[in-house]
Amino acid sequence: MKTVKYLAISCALLLGAGHNATAQDVAPATVEVKADNPNAAEITFENETHDYGTIKQGADGTCEFKFKNTGKEPLIISNAKGSCGCTVPTWPKEPIMKGQTGSIKVHYDTKRVGAFTKTVTLNSNAKSDTKVLTIKGVVEASEDNSDQTMPIKKTSGLPLENSK
Repeated sequence: MKTVKYLAISCALLLGAGHNATAQDVAPATVEVKADNPNAAEITFENETHDYGTIKQGADGTCEFKFKNTGKEPLIISNAKGSCGCTVPTWPKEPIMKGQTGSIKVHYDTKRVGAFTKTVTLNSNAKSDTKVLTIKGVVEASEDNSDQTMPIKKTSGLPLENSK
């Protein structure tokens, strides 16, 4: 009987000790908050959206977003990424000093016919570290369809004849 009591107490102590050790090993979750830097760089764009309007298939799909560093520290753009492979940004790799201007060039591949809205996401050391630029427009099929990537139906709308 003493052995059963001894085993029961030992198991209870071991289970309780194991539970406490697990609870102590778990660290509380921490959230890193970006401190506001009153001297941080600040990126100010002339326009954050470029509307191509209607352009022809195969036309030059390049546009430019001009900006100014209106903050007090040098602006460093660490990355610029298009929302898909048809939107390719080019950005300055060197720091933009206080009061200086720069530009982000974006090339859209106009092979695809139809309406489009694409984005370019910038990452930088500015007060708002992420900025999204937008391009939009409509690509109209060109008259010369020898280089087209998608078929275009060229019928007068009449039904096809059924030959029996």
